[in-house]
Amino acid sequence: MTLTLRSSTSFINLKDTKSFKTADEVVGSICYAQIKPTFSLVAKSSVQASHVLEHHSLIKVGSLAEKWEKLHPLSGPHDGSNSSKVPVFVMLPLDTVTHGGNLNKPRAMNASLMALKSAGVEGVMVDAWWGLVEKDGPLRYNWEGYAELVQMVKHHGLKIQVVMSFHQCGGNVGDSCSIPLPPWVLEEISKDPDLVYTDRSGRRNPEYISLGCDSMPVLRGRTPIQVYSDFMRSFRDRFSDDLGDVIVQEVQVGMGPCGELRYPSYPEGNGAWRFPGIGEFQCYDKYMRASLKASAEELGNQAWGQDGPHDSGSYNQFPEDTEFFRRDGTWNSEYGQFFLEWYSDKLLQHGDNILAAAEVIFKGTGAKLSGKVAGIHWHYRTRSHAAELTAGYYNTRNHDGYQLIAQMFSKHGVALNFTCMEMRDGEQPENANCSPEGLVHQVKMATKAAGTELAGENALERYDQAAFGQVLATGTAAAGSGLSAFTYLRLNKRLFEEDNWRHMVEFVKGMSEGGRIRRLPESDTLRSDLYIGLVKDRSLRRTKEILLV
Repeated sequence: MTLTLRSSTSFINLKDTKSFKTADEVVGSICYAQIKPTFSLVAKSSVQASHVLEHHSLIKVGSLAEKWEKLHPLSGPHDGSNSSKVPVFVMLPLDTVTHGGNLNKPRAMNASLMALKSAGVEGVMVDAWWGLVEKDGPLRYNWEGYAELVQMVKHHGLKIQVVMSFHQCGGNVGDSCSIPLPPWVLEEISKDPDLVYTDRSGRRNPEYISLGCDSMPVLRGRTPIQVYSDFMRSFRDRFSDDLGDVIVQEVQVGMGPCGELRYPSYPEGNGAWRFPGIGEFQCYDKYMRASLKASAEELGNQAWGQDGPHDSGSYNQFPEDTEFFRRDGTWNSEYGQFFLEWYSDKLLQHGDNILAAAEVIFKGTGAKLSGKVAGIHWHYRTRSHAAELTAGYYNTRNHDGYQLIAQMFSKHGVALNFTCMEMRDGEQPENANCSPEGLVHQVKMATKAAGTELAGENALERYDQAAFGQVLATGTAAAGSGLSAFTYLRLNKRLFEEDNWRHMVEFVKGMSEGGRIRRLPESDTLRSDLYIGLVKDRSLRRTKEILLV
């Protein structure tokens, strides 16, 4: 059957921005602003109930002349006992909280959360930027914008994943705004430029503090690990009533650029790198150099500690263009093995130190911890896996680099969040030797063997059925081992375009059914569960204006 609701009344009172309406309060409908009476919502349902629609326009259903049917949203991921369900979260915009520390566009956020709830998503994800929260000085934290968001999310019956983002925003794929590290941290970097990662040519990268100084009191008497720990402790104390409740699925701990456990080996923002270049090692600040020297001396070979590889090429070269990464290159020599073990071990130690601190801080709160690993799929089909090596993942034809990472995550009870879940091998350029599918499979096997949960994200913004279908094929229990959660990149205007939104709703439903997906029909001849979608109408353009962008 097809039910049509027509209304001239907005479900959002634009004069009362402090009053939030949940999806249940608006009976599952998606409506955003004051609109003309010609705007329509179509609801398709096989469920019959005896409830009264709490709106001035009541709907009489076909032959049920004396009964009423209440509209409701699609079933959420956790309303049944099906253990194969994969909860879906949606990333919020990078500038969800403003530079002033306030929630950005609260009315639009309220409308967007309402729509996401109606689609059946489990919740949303937001970056808690170090550069915003601790902007005013050491140990001076401002969580107010995030507190407002958490309450709004809670009011809509959603959950929220919060990322402890210790990196700058800006300079990476998809970054739409600029949020640098805290000013007082940048001041320390100006005094000692070696606090940030440095490549062979001396180019500095201010995106993240170099792990080489993790144990050095270089940030006004505190070490970086202490600073990160104090930040997480402040978050825990401020949101103690919400942890384990609305903040339950993930507190994601940032461990590098883009929040990922890796070196900034492929910096796109400054123009140094472009896909599918191999990248460069980031071990040339004085702290990393000192560590390399000490490791070589301990091994009894001082020459190996004088510098990084001299034959590893530059950012945009291919493996076979270099002596280090070519088929039988230096990477597979005794020196190459020493260097790659040191380089990757430093990254593992960095992750281990941060996650150990997070484990203690969040113990007993009910919040699940996660960490993010990058999906570096280019040159995966080569023997050296050059792009992974420069990022710190010692993964080659002869060495599994993800087993140790998964084991380290498992040691602290932390879920491993992995990207590029939406990609297919056949979509990639042949000369890049990509295999995102092979990479995802390897990581799935590593987490399974280590006994740690695997969560997923899409690496690039995608709205097509092929991308959603790939996530369903690899991320659900039907594929052999399902994800603990999937976070979709990202909430914006395009997501709410008619076809994109329909694909999203179908995807969420498929993930909630363990990988089974069917296209939502134009008419409900299959007696499907309720689906609410926007009808083509001249007023559709106006509804988008209030959506979060």
